[in-house]
Amino acid sequence: MSTGNPQPSNETPVQPSLQTLFAKYVRQQAEAHASGLAALDPNGEVTPYDVGPVQPIDARPAWTEALAVATLFDAGLKLNKVQAPPQWPQLVLVHEPAAALAFSFGNFPQLVRNLHLLMERPKLADLRPRTSTAVASGALLEWANQVASKQQFPQLLLAAGTLRLAKQFEPASQILKANEAAVPAGWRDAWANELAAISWHRGRYDEARASWQNQTATVPVLFNRGMAALFCDEADQAIAPLTAAVAKLSENGAWYHLGQLYLTLAQTRR
Repeated sequence: MSTGNPQPSNETPVQPSLQTLFAKYVRQQAEAHASGLAALDPNGEVTPYDVGPVQPIDARPAWTEALAVATLFDAGLKLNKVQAPPQWPQLVLVHEPAAALAFSFGNFPQLVRNLHLLMERPKLADLRPRTSTAVASGALLEWANQVASKQQFPQLLLAAGTLRLAKQFEPASQILKANEAAVPAGWRDAWANELAAISWHRGRYDEARASWQNQTATVPVLFNRGMAALFCDEADQAIAPLTAAVAKLSENGAWYHLGQLYLTLAQTRR
């Protein structure tokens, strides 16, 4: 005779499928598009690398996510007063799609928009960042140098990250290394993460991974350890750090959704 009380279940929670995670990620990007600035119309001087199956990337939500890493080192930081650099909308527009994206200043998850490629590519190592032509912008370099000269944080890290996004790797690295002595204690971990991100995005994968392994296990570093392992085709090593990182990220942010996507991708390839 049934007592009407539910019986305890021995079933473990079911991890969402990769297809479900991709669908959520696409929907999240579309919502960000709807809440942001209208996408720039390409003209004769600027042509997007990829249109893709989702909405074009908007400058405003991209800028919000490009700053998101800062709050993980300083929870009280007011980001609404941080101004975007000159030509930010153009930089967002012309940037080619990414796959293996480091959680760092200047990067934004909306760059990961060729989702079918992630699902279908047998070797994810083929999708790691490759050296390509830098975005030529004297105004951007001048802005970054002016910001760096003030030695304020996290603005200096943002300047270096934006240059890295534009593939101006050497100027970005020079800004960080030239101001090492001025980095406050509270921003030392973020500074180290930025140096490793430059190495990763310029194709120095082993150097970046070694650096992240030796750094304090902050949320961005855990994310980057897992991301790097995944795109070095070491899915087993990606799961633990990605799980730890995602657990500490806000579900309202795009980095959470990208972390979930990477995690599910790793679990399907282990």
